Formats: sequence, structure tokens, C-alpha cells
Amino acid sequence: MRQQIGILGATGMVGQRFIQLLENHPWFEVAWLAASDRSSGRTYGEAVRWKLDTPLPARIAAMPVSPATPESAPKVIFAALDADIARELEPKFAAAGCAVISNSSAFRMNPDVPLVIPEVNPGHLALLENQTWRKQSGGYLVTNPNCSAIGLVLALKPIAERFGIEAIFVSTMQAISGAGYPGVASMDILGNVVPFIKNEEEKMQEETLKLLGRVNGRHVEPLPAKMSAHCNRVAVEDGHTESVSIQLTRKATRENLIAAWAEFTPLKGRDLPTAPAHPVEFVAAEDRPQPRLDRMRGAGMAATVGRLRPCGLLDWKFTVLSHNTIRGAAGAALLNAELLVSLGKLDPVAVPA
Repeated sequence: MRQQIGILGATGMVGQRFIQLLENHPWFEVAWLAASDRSSGRTYGEAVRWKLDTPLPARIAAMPVSPATPESAPKVIFAALDADIARELEPKFAAAGCAVISNSSAFRMNPDVPLVIPEVNPGHLALLENQTWRKQSGGYLVTNPNCSAIGLVLALKPIAERFGIEAIFVSTMQAISGAGYPGVASMDILGNVVPFIKNEEEKMQEETLKLLGRVNGRHVEPLPAKMSAHCNRVAVEDGHTESVSIQLTRKATRENLIAAWAEFTPLKGRDLPTAPAHPVEFVAAEDRPQPRLDRMRGAGMAATVGRLRPCGLLDWKFTVLSHNTIRGAAGAALLNAELLVSLGKLDPVAVPA
């Protein structure tokens, strides 16, 4: 029997990705959907403007959209809410005993809230045991990072482990789907680059260093590296591309770095359904990665790295690409939930032997 789950913010773009990725999932079954008051009481098919390239599952289309309250909700919740709404609703579900696996930025930097990429920092999940909700009701809150941070951190983690990182410079070219639907007006983005995404640079800098940091008692000590991020919105549908320069603690050759990425398989043996076999894939072609060609590597869950070369300012520079609404949002939360199952922190499900 599969674990029944609910989706908060089910009609938005990330909510739709959850539904797409959970269709035929071996461990989880969508049993409850909630969205704004204007959607409550309607069927999901009536309430949603389905924007993905696979059909809306008939079973999901016929499901009612419930009020966004925990009374009738299952005990596992995937949350795809705007930060202001998440700040109000997510604690209510955690207090009611729900495991809330959130894509929102509202609580990512709280000391007792794990900000997790399973391949990078699974040990940070220990922080959830410090949450008041966990102690009082059994509920808790776990978050995944900003869509721009995930691809970067996947590329940095194997390098940081082997050689150490002293400084990070990154300039992003972020897809319009990262702004949700309807997102950026066509007259603002077509033939244009918008060099500002509200709070994005701050989130990217803080979250990257927290993800690469280490747990010290009841909090995370961030990676003691300098970091600067420039974030730009570009006329690409899906896939965030990032130009990265890094300064290392210990010297490394090009071959050393490529080997670090190739050998980075920290989830091997866990058999998590959504985990890519190779979370970081290196491409040698001089004009790759590209969103149109590479964003679906690893079923959209892998980060693709290319253009590795010496940097005249720091040590090395490269380009990294990741799918922002799969790896950078719904897929990241789903993989966090699978990791929680494997660690015994969700109710038992029919996990294959």
C-alpha cells in the first residue's frame, strides 16, 4: 500500500509538477489537494490551468480541491506555496502532526529547519528533531533550496569535499518558469534580459553556504567561503544556466575536477525512485550545457556541467545547468520525502526490498 500524500498549492506550476512526478510513483499516492479559497470546492480539473506537456491524469482531474486546513489532510504534505502564505500555513500543518516537505523559502534559514539536498547534506535532517512541532505532535518541516542554488550546490559539493572552496562567483540565466504562471509579461522578457529577481541573490548566497556547511549541535555552521551572485531572468522556458568561478583551498587539475563529478554517487544503494544515477553529468562539448538539449538529463534531476577551464580571476570556471521546476522544485521535495522514508522518518510504505 502506498503512502497517501497531500499537495498544498496544487494548482500552481510547482503543484502541477508534483502531480506529474507523483503519477505512478511506487511509494506515494496523491490523496488530497488544496489551493486558494477560489479553488476550494471545485474539482481539480475545473480549478487548474494545466500547463505541462503531459496530460492531466483523469483521477486527479476528478478530485475535489479541499480547503487549505489540516483537519482532513493526510499526514504527509508537499507544499508549493508562496513564501507569505507558507509562513502562515506550514506551521499549522506541522503542529497538527503532518510531515511538511516544503518548496517554499519561508523557513529555509531557520536554525531548526533542515535545508536539504539528499546527495549533499542528508545529515542536516537531524535538525528536525529540535523542532517544537516534532516534540509536541510528531509533525515537522523540511525544506529544499531555491531553484538557482540546487544545480550550483550539486556541482560544488564533490569539489568542496576533495579540494575545499574559498570563494564562489556565479552569474545566473534563469528560466521564466521560475517566476510561476503567468510569470513575466511577454513584453518584458522577449528579446530581453532582466537583471533583477527579487531576493534571489540573497537567497542563493545564504542557502548555498548553509547547504555546504556542517551541523554543530542545534544549528548549521555555513561554509566559510566568500560568495557573490548575480541573478538574471532570460527568455528560456525551463532550465537555469549558471556561469561559475571558484577558488579552491587545495590545487586541482582539470582531470581531478572531472573525476570528482563522475565519482559523485552518494545515494548509490539507497534505491530512491527519483534519485538520478549520476547527479552531476559532465559534457565535454565546448557549447554545452544548453537548456533545450540538457535540462532533462537524469529525468530532469541531474545537474549538467560543462565549459570547465582555468579562471584568470579565481582558479576554475564552468557552466552548470539544472531543470528549475523538476530538480529545482517539485523533484527536489519528492527526493527529500524519499530520503525521509529511507531513514524511517515517514510512516512505513511498501518500499521494495
